[in-house]
Amino acid sequence: MALWRIDACKAESGDRSNTSIYNRIRDGLWTKPVAIGQRAKAWPDYEVKAIVRARIAGQSDEEIRELVNRLHAKRVDQLATV
Repeated sequence: MALWRIDACKAESGDRSNTSIYNRIRDGLWTKPVAIGQRAKAWPDYEVKAIVRARIAGQSDEEIRELVNRLHAKRVDQLATV
């Protein structure tokens, strides 16, 4: 699994600004970043790809919110097995 910084996420999703990613996080349409340092954040690549695939597939905002919730839950499950 790779961790992508915001520029890679923007490139994958087609967003032009950091604000657009953070607005999606606020709206529940994008996963929250994980800390990779004191001031550095990143996203697991598989989460970004899953969200982009859902958009391409034409899923509704509500369906994407459910996906984001599942992705967050998967993080918790992965921590439990470490």
